[in-house]
Amino acid sequence: MRGTFTIALVGNPNSGKSSLFNNLTGLNQKVGNFPGVTVDKKTGLSTLHNGLKANILDLPGTYSLYPKSADEQVTYEVLLDRNNSDRPDMVVVIADAANLKRNLLFCSQIMDLGLPVVIALSMNDIARKKGITVDVEELERMMGVPVVKINPRRNKGITTLKKVITEAYQNIDKLGRKAFLDTTSLVGDWIDEVKNVCNANNSYSALHIACNYMELSFLNAAERIRVTALTSEADFHKAKVQADEVMARYKKIDDIMNKCVAVVSPLKRAAFSDKLDKMLLHPVWGNLVLLVVLFLMFQSIFWLAAYPMDWVESAFGFVSTWLSDVMPQGFVKDLLINGVLAGVSGIAIFIPQIMILFGFITVLEDTGYMARISFLSDRLMRSAGLNGRSVMPLISGMACAVPAVMAARTIQNRKERLITIMVTPLMSCSARLPVYTILIGLVIPNKTLGIFNLQGLVLMGLYLLGFVMALLVAKVMSMVIKIKERTYFLMELPIYRAPRWNNVFTTMIEKAKIFVMDAGKVIMIISLVLWALASFGPPGRMDAVTAKYEQLKVQHPNDTKELNKQLQSERLENSFAGIMGHAIEPVIRPLGYDWKIGIAIITSFAAREVFVGTMATLYSVGSDETTETVREKMRAAKRADGTPVYTLPSGLSLLIFYVFAMQCMSTLAIVKRETRSWKYPAIQFGYMLGIAYLCSFIVYQLFS
Repeated sequence: MRGTFTIALVGNPNSGKSSLFNNLTGLNQKVGNFPGVTVDKKTGLSTLHNGLKANILDLPGTYSLYPKSADEQVTYEVLLDRNNSDRPDMVVVIADAANLKRNLLFCSQIMDLGLPVVIALSMNDIARKKGITVDVEELERMMGVPVVKINPRRNKGITTLKKVITEAYQNIDKLGRKAFLDTTSLVGDWIDEVKNVCNANNSYSALHIACNYMELSFLNAAERIRVTALTSEADFHKAKVQADEVMARYKKIDDIMNKCVAVVSPLKRAAFSDKLDKMLLHPVWGNLVLLVVLFLMFQSIFWLAAYPMDWVESAFGFVSTWLSDVMPQGFVKDLLINGVLAGVSGIAIFIPQIMILFGFITVLEDTGYMARISFLSDRLMRSAGLNGRSVMPLISGMACAVPAVMAARTIQNRKERLITIMVTPLMSCSARLPVYTILIGLVIPNKTLGIFNLQGLVLMGLYLLGFVMALLVAKVMSMVIKIKERTYFLMELPIYRAPRWNNVFTTMIEKAKIFVMDAGKVIMIISLVLWALASFGPPGRMDAVTAKYEQLKVQHPNDTKELNKQLQSERLENSFAGIMGHAIEPVIRPLGYDWKIGIAIITSFAAREVFVGTMATLYSVGSDETTETVREKMRAAKRADGTPVYTLPSGLSLLIFYVFAMQCMSTLAIVKRETRSWKYPAIQFGYMLGIAYLCSFIVYQLFS
């Protein structure tokens, strides 16, 4: 027996494919209850029956072998190209028992590619509630492949599936070789020549090559030229042949359904999901419910996170004070307390809010409500030149723009996909949350208006502002980009389910780890660099400042403490960081910012959350107060004329800047990868920075 072999998991969206992948591999992958969550293939190692090792390949969800979007193309080419390094040895087709007819269409197509197939029958509990009974033994006999009932959410049927896969592997040469449909009789003998020219696995694979040879990356120019000639000679009409194929398959599938599936008691009343959808998809009540959901989410980010944030802040304050007391004065102490600890503490305090945000998003996905938001928003999206499918990347952008941009692959229309990619970073991601929180806490009173927390309302307003601007920019781009391609928004709504709380808590912990590790690396590096830039400067200037205050201390011995504060402040201004900040200050002064904010904006272009770490470092360097938090230091910050730095006008201006500005190198990199051009990330960076500067200027002038 061979060592490791490859199994591909394929199926329609919402069939339970990603849940099965997690169950088989034990990896903590993201599982979403809406179409399009899997936009890239994922792999993991699984131990099957009798210790057999298998490499599990999770391919993007698709409804048939005729791809209509970028993610479906991934599945298509992996299964069709016999020389593809990822082509599986076996395919497990996850079929929804409650929608078996449609799922068997996809399954029969994969069988005809000549791949060994095992059917994993999921959603059996939902089928039972609908009064649907599937005769597994008869289905297995008529399809000619093994069929196993599973429920990966509850870990049912997984052991049996592993055993069946192992047995199928041992008899892999006999599995799934019988054709479901005779391709040659459908299109003619000429298809065999296409098979020979392109080294296709069988006639059905050759038919797909004939249908899509211009889009298939594994064909060379000579093969394309020959296939073009063959299809022309045969007077091949792609659309007609595809329609005839689907009709022929459904005719045979109907016979299978009649013999294998029984509807015990047809539902005479609407299902629970249908009843709930009447309210949640209502044009008026549905939008009101959505606003309430968003309101609760953003109120909770402040309300639920308040206590753990205080604990984290107190813990870092205690550590900072303790280190200050036990360590001797010098370079190492200054580096550790004002460089490392100040930078890390500035971001660690916001971990509770990040976890709550991801927890809410996971619950929305798990319950099936996220897909309803797409349908609810379709009319609004179309008014901006998009469609409801664009909502998924936009909402995902509230967590992180990088996977959100990748999720745009599910959008079939090229123009809508490009526009979605270009506007998704306007959605406020989790990296902006620490910036929003600290600035809102500085300039917005912590007041309650009835049941509403004012700070929570402002936070919700910032998220809605990013969404509104995304729609406005999308509308402008839809008029500028001259790609005419009609599109229709079709999406299967998943049934409502109770959230899997284990999955919710696991996601919260995993996302917090990722946030800390990814953001922590950047913040640590930038904090140390900033500490060095803020602690050192041109020797002539720094020596002059030191000499000046040494003389003043001699002249005013009773004012030594105050003079030390002035010395540290003036050394900071003459440091390399101070020189950089003062150099850009004329550009940002009209927005209400000082040179320290200018430095934070520059460092934030690496990652937005670095703003907080930068401020923590800048206000710690030259300060003797180790017990003060970064918020307290920022609140006490004064300009040269003695006025506070963070007033309502400057605070609102800075909030608006961070809502709109493109400050994420990772997002620009992923946009370049998805669009295959630096032109679009350059345009994205320019228009977002321009909007941020203009809107911040207007807000500052209005509130001043």
